Amino acid sequence: MRSTVNSSFSLGGLISNFKEITKMGLSLSVVFSSLAGYLLAVDTVNYFTLTMLAIGGYFMVGASNIYNQIIEKDIDALMSRTQNRPLPTGRISKNTAFVLAVLFTIAGIAILYSINAKTAMFGAISIFLYTSVYTPLKTKTSISVFVGAIPGAIPFMLGWVAATGEFGIEPGILFMIQFFWQFPHFWAIGWMLHDDYQKAGINMLPTGKRDKGTAVQTILYTIWTILVSILPVFNFTGHLQLTIVGSVFVFVIGLIMLYYAMQLFKKRTIAAAKQLMLASVVYITALQIIYVLDKFIR
Repeated sequence: MRSTVNSSFSLGGLISNFKEITKMGLSLSVVFSSLAGYLLAVDTVNYFTLTMLAIGGYFMVGASNIYNQIIEKDIDALMSRTQNRPLPTGRISKNTAFVLAVLFTIAGIAILYSINAKTAMFGAISIFLYTSVYTPLKTKTSISVFVGAIPGAIPFMLGWVAATGEFGIEPGILFMIQFFWQFPHFWAIGWMLHDDYQKAGINMLPTGKRDKGTAVQTILYTIWTILVSILPVFNFTGHLQLTIVGSVFVFVIGLIMLYYAMQLFKKRTIAAAKQLMLASVVYITALQIIYVLDKFIR
């Protein structure tokens, strides 16, 4: 009986550690973006390619997250939000994490390369920028958010590249949407967790403070996000198009996010930042769903 309980407990712990070290929730959201980008580029879905994109994408994002946690092991131990992760608590050793990250990297690049070379290339660029540029910059300058927005914007366009093997204006627009969106999203998170980040010497806010300057920049980047998101309705973005009905829906959800950005400017509270963060998650998810539905039901 004891052996069965211990085995069950160990399996549960293993699964829990895997979910935490690969940041499963974040990884799945990134995979979702890639799949949306793929669906926007095709007329007929190749489910094998779609599956390979999902698996390869998860490996690549998971590898990035593991490398990030290896590098930030000591920093994570200082913050309440991250001190119970597998590496700071010792549930997973650095060596084990590194081996897992390398295996994920190799598998991810190989799987994405089986789709096409450009998909693998952009996946590799994403890992490099996230782990070798963004992560080290986090403790040095708030410009790290700008750098981190580059690999963070790749997944949406990666799906298009996986479907077509080409990079052009269409994946460029998808990249821009997710690039601009990340600023209000991460500044809202940075506002919420500012005190915790300060313990580790990390500053995510553009002015370094929870002030009007940060709130104004959040509003401006929210507006840029909305404007870029409706560009496909004007018919100069190649095969990436949006109907008037679809653009109205996208514009409306953009106004909702803008409302919460303005509330942050007005209230400048942690609660307002949390509302904006949640609104930004809803926005990018809803936008991708609207784009896909608009393509297939027009």
